[in-house]
Amino acid sequence: MRITVFRRSRSSRRSLLALLGSVALALAGAVALPGTAQAANILSNPGFESGSLSPWSCTGSLGSVVSSPVHDGSKSLAGAVSSSDTAQCSQTVTVQPNTTYSLSGWVRGSYVYLGVDGGASTWTTSTSAYSRLAVSFTTGASQTSAKIYVHGWYAQGTYYADDISLDGPGGGGGSDTQAPTAPGSLRSTGKTSSSATLAWNASTDNVGVTTYDVYSGSNQVLSVSGTTATVSGLSPSTAYTFTVKARDAAGNTSAASNSVSVTTDAGSGGGTGFKQAAPYLYLGWGDPPSATSVMSSTGVKWYTMAFMLDSGGCNPAWDGSRPLTGGNDQTVINSVRSAGGDIVPSFGGWSGSKLGANCSSAGALAGALQKVIDAYGLKAIDMDIENTDEFENATVQDRILTALKTVKANNPGLRTIVTFGTTTTGPTYWGNRLIEQAQALNAGIDVFTIMPFDFGGGSDMYGNTVNATDGLKAKLKSTFGWDDATAYSHIGISGMNGLSDQQENTSPATWTQIRDWANSHHIARLAFWSVNRDRPCPGGGVVSNCSGISQNTWQFTSITAGFTG
Repeated sequence: MRITVFRRSRSSRRSLLALLGSVALALAGAVALPGTAQAANILSNPGFESGSLSPWSCTGSLGSVVSSPVHDGSKSLAGAVSSSDTAQCSQTVTVQPNTTYSLSGWVRGSYVYLGVDGGASTWTTSTSAYSRLAVSFTTGASQTSAKIYVHGWYAQGTYYADDISLDGPGGGGGSDTQAPTAPGSLRSTGKTSSSATLAWNASTDNVGVTTYDVYSGSNQVLSVSGTTATVSGLSPSTAYTFTVKARDAAGNTSAASNSVSVTTDAGSGGGTGFKQAAPYLYLGWGDPPSATSVMSSTGVKWYTMAFMLDSGGCNPAWDGSRPLTGGNDQTVINSVRSAGGDIVPSFGGWSGSKLGANCSSAGALAGALQKVIDAYGLKAIDMDIENTDEFENATVQDRILTALKTVKANNPGLRTIVTFGTTTTGPTYWGNRLIEQAQALNAGIDVFTIMPFDFGGGSDMYGNTVNATDGLKAKLKSTFGWDDATAYSHIGISGMNGLSDQQENTSPATWTQIRDWANSHHIARLAFWSVNRDRPCPGGGVVSNCSGISQNTWQFTSITAGFTG
């Protein structure tokens, strides 16, 4: 929500020279692999096509599987580096002593490392596209395992890795040529709309089974060490056929188990189950009305209270100047709650000193958010991410998403909302990045709210709002693997009643159309800017306390109150 005087609308890297000097590497030249029929990629889930990390593990829970950007296939690894954690993801495999192995992989990002624990490694400085890293190493005289890792560098942003390969013979020695028996009695022991849980009887082997590979059709989707597995990232109401094969340390693979078919449950269409009709109310200007009188006149129950800003030193205050508690804002909030309603504070907006931009770290920002959550016992918070200081700043985007992830984990049941601008056909580059990073960071955002105005929408504000929302839906589906119903259930629309800054006109009739469409598609949230402007002043232009058009007083609020999702 852009605010100049009264309005809302859309609209250095740390030096590593000293660090890099201390980690200068003397890499061995390429050495030919032993001539052996067992020379092959011995890593499990090397391209992350299973949709899960297993058997990779990542420090700080900062690794996740994403669908974009990828080098090959449909999945890749994203490591959400922080200022204190390089997001190292690793996998330990069995190897043979005194044997040379070739390690390679495709990486993207700033200062990404690939190597073997206690041995050789290599890195790339900064790439906006995937580039290949490769290094060779020779195992020790009694070495039987190797830990392969990939990681980024402190505060350098998210890195991506894909198609990692460790070529060489599997452990266990070349004399073991006997494959395990096939796993028995594969069965389904549970399912949801997006996952299937499988179990099977253990295989036997002359030396020992080390891994079970789970297949969906002909595609390997998971590798586990035990006799159960949960395959996630599936589509609702879809039939899948699974088999399992056993593998030993020498790389010998069994025949497939029996097949089992699982049809996932139907998507609930409810997503988070969170529904909110919450127009913006601003107490700092625009002749603010009585919140409870508007509630009584319209039936609205929720308000989005704007704006929570930084009063200095990463300390939250209403509009950056009014006290967090004990002032008029708290009095209004108390009255809304006494009347059976509630509020969601909005952090940010277009102008002013933002907490997201000015708090020094995700941890500090999470602490500021927690102060507000504690002050009001909040059920939800809205991060209104705009302008170049927050929305068009990759570091700040990541800081905000990480802070939201933190407070969501520390406050069970808290709903998190991000609000940002859009084009008439869906998110901008920065909007797409925000969504991708939310997935990469596993931020758990409940609602992605777009502001479909001040985007050159022209006269068809209903059509362009629908098109923008469907563009957002498509991006959520491709990023998170959701079906239509689930994607819609994570979407919010926040319009501008009457005239926008670009003279786009959203009339009461158009807003009614948008609300009805939102109800029929079961989105999560409907809001508009603002209740202060929900009064008639035909020909009044874009001003703080009326809509600039002919309408009834509180008409847009009444329409919004009819949103049920």
